Amino acid sequence: MIPAKSPAAAATDLRRHWNLDPEVVFLNHGSFGACPEPVLAKQGEWMRRLEREPVLFLHREIEQHLDAARGALAKFVGASSDDLAFVSNATAGVNTVLRSLKFASGDELITTDQEYNASRNALDFVAEQAGAKVVVAAIPFPIASPDVVLERVLAKVTARTRLALVDYVSSPTGLVFPLEAIVRALAQKGIDTLVDGAHGPGQLPLELDRLGAAYYTGNCHKWMCTPKGSALLHVRRDKQAGIRPLPISHGANSRRTDRSRFRLEFDWPGTFDPTPWLVIPDAISFMASLHPGGWDELRRRNHELALHGRARLLDALQIAAPCPESMVGSLAAVPLPDAKATPSPLEGDPLQAALFDRHKIEVPLPAWPAPPKRLLRIAAQAYNRPEEYERLAQVLPALAREFGAK
Repeated sequence: MIPAKSPAAAATDLRRHWNLDPEVVFLNHGSFGACPEPVLAKQGEWMRRLEREPVLFLHREIEQHLDAARGALAKFVGASSDDLAFVSNATAGVNTVLRSLKFASGDELITTDQEYNASRNALDFVAEQAGAKVVVAAIPFPIASPDVVLERVLAKVTARTRLALVDYVSSPTGLVFPLEAIVRALAQKGIDTLVDGAHGPGQLPLELDRLGAAYYTGNCHKWMCTPKGSALLHVRRDKQAGIRPLPISHGANSRRTDRSRFRLEFDWPGTFDPTPWLVIPDAISFMASLHPGGWDELRRRNHELALHGRARLLDALQIAAPCPESMVGSLAAVPLPDAKATPSPLEGDPLQAALFDRHKIEVPLPAWPAPPKRLLRIAAQAYNRPEEYERLAQVLPALAREFGAK
């Protein structure tokens, strides 16, 4: 576990780079990320440059700028630049792949009960359109080991399985799935994997070429701390001919032969703001500069801080760890007592509101696997401090009782 003083002092110093409300204990980096001021400043420079001469920038210069940004991102995620496309978020990436693929009546599409709701909705949509069936593998939480995830997914494979939509890091539980083992085992059965890796880039090391998944999409605006609207889609070279962007634009009938159809179509989705993508190299460099050990040290510190925060919550709630430490990245979830009443989607959980209104603690409470069951999920980023989790641990038990089922 991390010491109490030096990380706190370091995080206090680092927080000045983020424009976060100083009155709020922000333990929810996992939902939308938070972009540091130096990166936002770089984005502002790009925006001013674009607006100074929009035609020059978007018509004659944009390709070289996108190439440079994509090259830096490719190096960071262990991929060939030609196999990467920019998208606005991981939900768009999931939709892009699913809406491009052709399924038939009777086909089966595997996912898990921890899949992000937006991605699950996209899977249900394409399955309904084609008359295909969504097959759900139940992943328990608490869970004993990563092997359980692999076993549960493989148990759903049949001769009709055509695709698996699988998380790298589960949104509700924060579990790190054994992705390489899943992709490899499914490939041996002739099944492609679409990885919903929304939380992967920046939180965990990535080597996408080595992973070999047919499709991987992940957000840059979360753990890489880029501006909102920047994400990646990686499509294995042999699968690119069948994948088209959601907006079909000028690249569809381009006569150019110097770039692949994949590149031509994805690089021009219509008039757009490319600046969230163009500052990806700046975000990579800035986040690496926060610690002498660069990204490796940042990820290690975040992981240790997440475990520290989880340990304090488990102690306060007097419950056992719900998963091994190896399945924790920079997110950690703990089970809570059932909710007193099932909240409406618009109202949210009263316990979450009480944590914010009474104590200025911003933390999500996923209703998983379904109301009234719920979890509390913490995140750990460079600006967080150990005492923030202490504060949550101090107030949580009483509030959990107040807003829990009798």
